[in-house]
Amino acid sequence: MLDNKEYLAKRQLKRGSAGWILLAGLGVSYVISGDFAGWNFGIAEAGWGGFAVATVLMAVMYLTLVLSLAEMSAAIPASGGGYSFARQAMGPAGGYSTVLAVLIEYALAPAAIVIFIGSAVEALLGFNGPWVYALFYIVFISIHLAGVGEALKVMMVISGLAVFAIIATAIALFTHFDVSRLFDIAITDAAGASEFLPFGWYGVWAALPFAMWLFLAVEGVPLAAEEAKDPAKDVPKGIIGAMLFLLFTALLVVVLIPGAGGASAMGSSAVPLVDALNVTGNASLATLVNILGLAGLVASFFSIIYGYSRLVFALSRAGYFPKSLSVTTSRKVPARALIVPGIFGFLASLSGEGDLMLAMAVVGATVSYALMALSHILLRIKQPELARPYKTPGGMITSAIALVLSLVALTGVYAFDPRAFLFTVVLFVIGAIYYFAYSSKHLVAHSADEEFAMLAEAEAALSAK
Repeated sequence: MLDNKEYLAKRQLKRGSAGWILLAGLGVSYVISGDFAGWNFGIAEAGWGGFAVATVLMAVMYLTLVLSLAEMSAAIPASGGGYSFARQAMGPAGGYSTVLAVLIEYALAPAAIVIFIGSAVEALLGFNGPWVYALFYIVFISIHLAGVGEALKVMMVISGLAVFAIIATAIALFTHFDVSRLFDIAITDAAGASEFLPFGWYGVWAALPFAMWLFLAVEGVPLAAEEAKDPAKDVPKGIIGAMLFLLFTALLVVVLIPGAGGASAMGSSAVPLVDALNVTGNASLATLVNILGLAGLVASFFSIIYGYSRLVFALSRAGYFPKSLSVTTSRKVPARALIVPGIFGFLASLSGEGDLMLAMAVVGATVSYALMALSHILLRIKQPELARPYKTPGGMITSAIALVLSLVALTGVYAFDPRAFLFTVVLFVIGAIYYFAYSSKHLVAHSADEEFAMLAEAEAALSAK
């Protein structure tokens, strides 16, 4: 056990850095870029009515998932988030399967977002390219290296600017709203087509991945559990608070933007908030929102870097990944878990395939959601005695809804882009080979409980010095 004490003493995060408001801000930061663009392409796939149906389905999926995660994060406050829950519910293989899915999501999303950041920089300043991507990676990883408290505060400021842009846009467009503009897409001959569903029910199916962009990555809040002031209270309040706020912003952009700018025009727009403001004669505000839209992209880029670093840290500490990746600095920052994935992300960004990578990220996300929801059900069955400071309303029924809808969303990616689905399957196969050939034989502990007990002992030994 002495070796374990020494091992884990070098692999600890800074406790007490984040209260529930900072955690809620983190959850909003993960997602906020999705309010500025991406979701609107769902209108092009399904019409406004079809996309509205897809959005409601995905909102229900995320809300039920968040409520399930809130219970598990309070009961199992570890930095691995969904991985820690799945590991306790389904063993090392189940934990690894879950975290592999999450890692695909978190590894590809920043690479895609930085490509979009490059496009925004080009629109504003006239230049773009790999050196722009590299600059953003270097600057924001450096901020994270300064310490978690500092990083989370920067995230709050950047996210605040993005939220201001959304609220200001909503206020400006409110008087221009016209219900008829929501239904200005011509009816096709697709099965089930109508004025409300111009592309029929198939359109709703294909639009599900775009509806997810309004909430994608909010599940990352529990990754900060070990750094929370009071994880049992702060993490549930933080993730639920973030979800409720995101439901509000989703309502604003999905209804007001096409209702003012027209569903047809917004469905083909690269910058729907900006174009809606220009159409309605708010050119000055449109310029400001265009600039602040970059802040929204940066917020998500910055916060997902935080998320993947804590994920890689947890995997490395547990022995799934090379153990050197979980060594922390004097500031309790997992520096290598920030830098190494950042290098891989930068290399991925050089492909320029932002849309494809985002679709692949959605595949990883939906698989992880299904496994997290299943973990909640299994923990309720297998460990009814587990201390649960927060309990999910509706219990296993709630998590069962999240499980079913996540599987439906997974098939929606295939309906939209089969390539993204198949490429992601290849990544899962490679990850499985790595696990069974190598990492399964190098685990630090056989269960989450065993690892947590080691951590507690290591912390006690460190405090006694």
